[in-house]
Amino acid sequence: MVGSTGVRELLLVVAVAILGVLLATVAAFTPWPVTPGGAAPSGLVELHTPPTPPDRSSA
Repeated sequence: MVGSTGVRELLLVVAVAILGVLLATVAAFTPWPVTPGGAAPSGLVELHTPPTPPDRSSA
């Protein structure tokens, strides 16, 4: 019966790992609560392009 104990332990480790990945995914994609007067809720990634520098060739 040593083999079945090892299989059970391995299944438990895999189940805990899957649960951890699911919880991390939920935490990453769940919107944060908005506080009145506070900043807008943040997302995972906000992309902003830098402003274009002025053209100095005509000066």
